[in-house]
Amino acid sequence: MTERGAADRAVLDELGPGVRDDGVPGARTAAGEWPGGRQYGGGLDESTRAGTPARAVPRHVACVMDGNGRWAQRRSLPRTAGHQAAETTVIDIIEAARASGVEWLSLYAFSTENWNRPDPEVEFLMRLVRRVVRKHAPSLLARGIRCRFLGVADPRVPRGLARDFDDLTTLTEENRGMTLTVAFDHGGRRDIVQAARSLILSGTPADDVTERLFAEHLPFPDTPDVDLVIRTSGEQRISNFMLWQVAYAEWVFPEALWPDFRAADFLACLHTYRCRDRRFGGVPPRTNGDRS
Repeated sequence: MTERGAADRAVLDELGPGVRDDGVPGARTAAGEWPGGRQYGGGLDESTRAGTPARAVPRHVACVMDGNGRWAQRRSLPRTAGHQAAETTVIDIIEAARASGVEWLSLYAFSTENWNRPDPEVEFLMRLVRRVVRKHAPSLLARGIRCRFLGVADPRVPRGLARDFDDLTTLTEENRGMTLTVAFDHGGRRDIVQAARSLILSGTPADDVTERLFAEHLPFPDTPDVDLVIRTSGEQRISNFMLWQVAYAEWVFPEALWPDFRAADFLACLHTYRCRDRRFGGVPPRTNGDRS
């Protein structure tokens, strides 16, 4: 093992319970050229190495992939070049999350508001996403990743792309590794409105509506609440993303633009999460002199 490989392996070992290494070969595959069994590192500081207590790896991580356009503009390139460059980051982060023991990864790829972008950019995105889905489908299947697509309700989504989404969902539905949810043509408000309509149509009495019952009418109701949201590029907005599921999520806002964001940055965000004190509205023990 190389010095870098040993260091990366040590970082993953320090992430604690829940980290898995399922023996994916290290060679790149022909389908999609993923980074194989590469183990990622670089996210932990000396306090963790010294034994400072930290919580487990987040079960569900969501990423708002922001900054593609600015990445291109800073290089005097068309915005579409930023979207193309984002593919490398997407694959890097999927593999980093899987190797780190994250069970659910959600990526915000296209919002209901993104339809307001210029037609040529939207059309380019549709073609790009279809190419990426087809290119990496074999690798996603081989790595045991279950794929889902959240949204895809607008008739403007090309039929061929919607069909590819359905095909990948069917292809990977028996996988029991990490679940990858791609939010495409997604809007958190729309999901909540549709859940309310579903409850009304089911004839549920108002007094019987609970948070748990309401959540059962959302898309993919088995999806756990988001533990950590990462929004790249330094912007600090929710942007209508999984509004119900992020109610108690921790947020991290790295300055890196999405095409520059890499596995080491992702692990740094996991470390930030592990050092947070999540109280969910309560208080920690021994507060205000309480020793119970």
